[in-house]
Amino acid sequence: MNEILEQALLFDFYGELLTEHQKEIYEQFVLEDLSLGEIAKEAGISRQGVHDLIKRCNQTLKGYEEKLHLIEKFLAIKEKVKTINDLLDDYEEQDVKELIGNVRRISDEIIEEL
Repeated sequence: MNEILEQALLFDFYGELLTEHQKEIYEQFVLEDLSLGEIAKEAGISRQGVHDLIKRCNQTLKGYEEKLHLIEKFLAIKEKVKTINDLLDDYEEQDVKELIGNVRRISDEIIEEL
């Protein structure tokens, strides 16, 4: 997963756990794609201060993911739903009982992950 996507997912899942100041700066950097200099000028802090804050936010958000695994579970479930959709798209080529069995197996896996 590329770094920008990872940061966006981390922010989506755990951003509310940051302080308002951290959320604002991190959102400007990750979602609005502003440069460190632009953020620093707007926030009235140094470019290095913005860099350090973003680095700390990244570490904090990654720590949450290491403990809670919400993104990992989300991506696994998303992949399983895609598999179900692929099975249903190809259902004409399969035995209906086999299709139902596969869909049930995958849905059971999803329920286990939740």
